[in-house]
Amino acid sequence: MNVARAVGAVLASLGVDAAFGVVGSGNFHVTNALIEHGVRFVAARHEGGAATMADAYARTSGRVAVLTVHQGPGLTNAMTGVTEAAKSRTPLIVLAGEATAPHSNFFVDQAALATAVGAVPMRVTSAETAVAQAAEAFRVARDERCTVLLNLPLEVQGQAVPAWRGPHVEGGGPSEDSRSANSPGAGREPRTCPRGGEPRAEDAARLAEVLAAARRPVFVAGRGARAARRELERLAGLTGALLATSAVAKGLFRGSPWDLDVSGGFASPLTAGLIRDADVIVGWGCALNMWTMRHGTLVGQDARVVQVDLDPGALGLHRPVHLGVTGDVVLTARAVAGLLAEAAPDDRAGYRSEELAARIAGENRWRDVPYADEGGDGRIDPRTLTIALDGLLPAERVVSTDSGNFMGYPAMFLDVPDERGFCFTQAFQSVGLGLATAIGAALAQPHRLPVAALGDGGALMGVAELETVVRLGLPMLIVVYDDEGYGAEVHHFGPDGHPLGTVTFPPVDFAEIARGFGCEAVTVRDREDLAAVAGWLAGARERPMLVHARVSGARASWWLEEAFRGH
Repeated sequence: MNVARAVGAVLASLGVDAAFGVVGSGNFHVTNALIEHGVRFVAARHEGGAATMADAYARTSGRVAVLTVHQGPGLTNAMTGVTEAAKSRTPLIVLAGEATAPHSNFFVDQAALATAVGAVPMRVTSAETAVAQAAEAFRVARDERCTVLLNLPLEVQGQAVPAWRGPHVEGGGPSEDSRSANSPGAGREPRTCPRGGEPRAEDAARLAEVLAAARRPVFVAGRGARAARRELERLAGLTGALLATSAVAKGLFRGSPWDLDVSGGFASPLTAGLIRDADVIVGWGCALNMWTMRHGTLVGQDARVVQVDLDPGALGLHRPVHLGVTGDVVLTARAVAGLLAEAAPDDRAGYRSEELAARIAGENRWRDVPYADEGGDGRIDPRTLTIALDGLLPAERVVSTDSGNFMGYPAMFLDVPDERGFCFTQAFQSVGLGLATAIGAALAQPHRLPVAALGDGGALMGVAELETVVRLGLPMLIVVYDDEGYGAEVHHFGPDGHPLGTVTFPPVDFAEIARGFGCEAVTVRDREDLAAVAGWLAGARERPMLVHARVSGARASWWLEEAFRGH
């Protein structure tokens, strides 16, 4: 067995079950090894799409995913998706062929690329160390919640590996050989991802004291809390806290009578008011950044802010906190609940009341907020469109949203069953990731209807992956919110009289493009046009369907108006 085959075998044996990529000469053998050992390989049409598919698969499956790319341009093509994954602390392994000779056309300092975007660079340096280094890359991705670039030098891949009987994950990190400074970027760079665990006892006690004294506590759970629903709900019951999430954790508390849904720019008026009136706000695995806290306007003047995070460097990064706790969310919530249960075993009312529960049930969804329909002249109001779609779609769905002026509508008007029913690749705020996100999420959640929500700009950026959707036979609903421009820029610069020719475009027939790829398609200008969607949903869904929604765009969406206040 050579190095390339050994790396694929190790990762498969450790539990990797899906890999995404575009195959070239530099990653041909390791990709075939993954397939040979039972890993499903999904060929994308562009490395950028493959990276985002792998990111979304890992997020919505809870498992380590693999991206496999050619050396040099294969990796640079993937870097936007890799950056999104790294910023989101997605457990992802990027297998990249590597040209180490500076005179090679393919040469680029791949370790430096990884470091620049926050990924962890590693390298397989010899046949003798290949198995241990591949196993260590998996451990770092899984246990430290990191995106890892594992470079596979071309001159090393073909070397024969000594007999190997199985991986050894625990202990013994990279060998001294892998850290050698004799070749650029060798081995691991200094640790960039945090280790998590039990909070310090004194920190847990201080947080228990803060919550015991709170009269109107609110929990805001982020991506780091997506596995902690049970523990957070128990602690919230002991303190009378209301439950909210950041956008990426939408759906985490679905079904709870105290679920406020998403905090921040997407928050409904009721949610925003309740968070603003809180006397204690606890961010659980949540950055509490300008988006989640509406540039700080959701933090009351006298509110105490607490942040719990694996990474001590994240505490207080975006806003001052009264208490920062380093620790795993599950373990921290469990420790604090134990302290409070000993002191006061009965649930406290806190922020909760029967009256408030009724208000949350009747007012908190955006579809319950009155609005004046702005459709007409052959265009549909995006709110009307999305509310109608929400009523048509089955409850078991996984919604993936691209970036742009439109994105608040599917994010907030489409309900999802739980936190794995919503995939929101927005850590890098890149337009064009939505369709690839939906593919990865669809493969991770095959029992759910996949829904891709795209703007016209993002749809055209990622259009190559429509072929992937059709080839894989995914029963996907793809909704293009088409206002014929980059709406955020139109609404940002237009009111000041700036020329908009650089950000507005002639009409594009997305339905006809979709049919050319093999999709069913319909153009929607009013509610009645959605009958075709109802018919597709009721049928066999043998082909994906694209909805080309010609949406009204007279003004910025509510969340964008909020965002502009911080510019």
